[in-house]
Amino acid sequence: MSRHPFHLTLDASDPTALGEFWALALGYRREDPPAPHSTWEEALTAWGLPEERWNDANAIVDPTGAGPRIFIQKVPEPKTAKNRLHLDVVVSESAEGKDRGALRAKADELVAAGATETLVFDDPMLGHWIVMADPEGNEFCVI
Repeated sequence: MSRHPFHLTLDASDPTALGEFWALALGYRREDPPAPHSTWEEALTAWGLPEERWNDANAIVDPTGAGPRIFIQKVPEPKTAKNRLHLDVVVSESAEGKDRGALRAKADELVAAGATETLVFDDPMLGHWIVMADPEGNEFCVI
């Protein structure tokens, strides 16, 4: 049983690839297969799941155990509207505010991994962040 009061679930057309992207973005890793299996291939084979269904779901976890589990499930339809909830990837905070160089470096890393940068927000009153979309179009911010 998880010690977190919630898990996050993302719909995806490619749960494995989207899990790899979010693991990079958040410093997470793929969830370990259940015992006694040492690999997911071994577990899925033992369960009799046909190979064409091995990418139906994926889960990533915070290696420190502090963050919530993220479950990624395959759905047949593509994303069609703006997210009503999004993730903020927290990169840098200091007493003086955001380290813009660290935000830029993280945004560039995520673009190289398949994200799209959509807006750089810079307001003296509200702050500085970068609005992005993951490889499947889900909006998030680098803050």
